[in-house]
Amino acid sequence: METVKKVVGVLLSVVLWAIILLTALFTFTTLATKDSRNVSRIAGFTPLVVLSDSMAPTFHSGDLIIIKACDTSKLVEGDIITFHTIIENAYALNTHRIKTIDESNGYRIYTTKGDNNAIADTRMISDGDIVGKYVTRLPILGRLINFLSSATGFLLVIVVPMLLFFVYQVYHLIMVSINLKKAIAAEEATEASQRESEAAAKLAEAEAALAEAKRLKEEAEAKLAQAGGAPAQDEGETNQ
Repeated sequence: METVKKVVGVLLSVVLWAIILLTALFTFTTLATKDSRNVSRIAGFTPLVVLSDSMAPTFHSGDLIIIKACDTSKLVEGDIITFHTIIENAYALNTHRIKTIDESNGYRIYTTKGDNNAIADTRMISDGDIVGKYVTRLPILGRLINFLSSATGFLLVIVVPMLLFFVYQVYHLIMVSINLKKAIAAEEATEASQRESEAAAKLAEAEAALAEAKRLKEEAEAKLAQAGGAPAQDEGETNQ
């Protein structure tokens, strides 16, 4: 039974940490791209959810990609970059491969293209548009992040497990409190029993000492009685 409790405790701890990490990732991913013109980073890295298959098979819609801030002067043709652009008359982030790099008046101009697109992007970009360089992808995780963005997903994946864990922790604390009280009561009972045993032992010692004293007294009284009853010598016989 104790082993089962330990296993359950370990599993719950693992689930809790997974939820915490997932929540942190979801929160940062959401906040990182809340403003498409300003991207947040942790140690230079930013997670982004892929929304289309324009870069398939390198990564797909629903993947989570990691990009890192980079020195744009070191970028070469073939690198995959994330950059600010305009899509459907709105600021957006896009991640495509560099097709060509041209220089004009000392500035680098990049032409980009999705691996799964037939033609290059119509809008060319400059160094100032580049957010970072593609590092790696986490398959399918982006779908989970998107699911968490919905009320149902957030409730099922974050709120309910956290609530269950909280209830378990309250139950655990109650059981610990009950077991602690039982342990204290058992300890007090043991101490009381020990005190009673010690008192009984002392009483037995006292009774034994009293019995010995009575025996010695009786022996002394017997000797005195014997000494008092012995016949005295005849005085006349002494004078002859």
